[in-house]
Amino acid sequence: MAPSAIIAPSILSADFGALGNACKETINQGANWLHIDIMDGHFVPNMTFGAPVVTKIRSYVECPKSSFGTGTFDCHMMIAEPKKWVKDFRKAGCDLYCFHYEAAISSTAAENPADHSDKITNPKDLVQYIHDNGMLAGVAIKPETSVDVLWDLLENTTESEVPDMILVMTVHPGFGGQKFMASELPKVKALRQKYPNLNIEVDGGLSEGTIDQAAEAGANVIVAGSAVFGAKDPADVISKLRGAVEKQR
Repeated sequence: MAPSAIIAPSILSADFGALGNACKETINQGANWLHIDIMDGHFVPNMTFGAPVVTKIRSYVECPKSSFGTGTFDCHMMIAEPKKWVKDFRKAGCDLYCFHYEAAISSTAAENPADHSDKITNPKDLVQYIHDNGMLAGVAIKPETSVDVLWDLLENTTESEVPDMILVMTVHPGFGGQKFMASELPKVKALRQKYPNLNIEVDGGLSEGTIDQAAEAGANVIVAGSAVFGAKDPADVISKLRGAVEKQR
């Protein structure tokens, strides 16, 4: 049986003028996590916000009482240098630091934003470093990246180097409101078949109209932005998303 449903609304679609209250209200409406999209204008062409904003909204949402618990800040790091920002986001209140595989194989091992390093990092080392800093570690892949790159990570016998979650992008990262890419669901299905207990997240174009496909493939962590924050009744949408996932367990 797959893990329980986790609904993680993307605050990229929230009211930025009242962001803290919007985050608090979404949790009160039944969301498990908050999905926080961090974009640097380099790894993706868009820019969003950084650690200071995470610090501010953390004060509105109670920290999770256990790993993967309610109130988890799921920070999706669409940034070119993921290792440099681990410490800053931990201090800001991040609970799950999800970096992109594509960035981890081409970025430096520098550990602070102002530092420079000639050494290149790698996904295993970065997962270990995130764990060492007291956070859960997630690994995301773009639509153009094969799921096969993840097997070496997930089959690693060193437990501290194994990610806690995999994020399969169902849109191209960088902008909200894109059309759901069902072409990415075979990756989810392959992951679920090999790892029945793994938290598998999907992000991009998720709504009441696409959730059944994602749930049937095996996704249990659902990111939805405008489908939740743009709804007349967000609590009802969250409940329906959860129900679709639970029905497939």
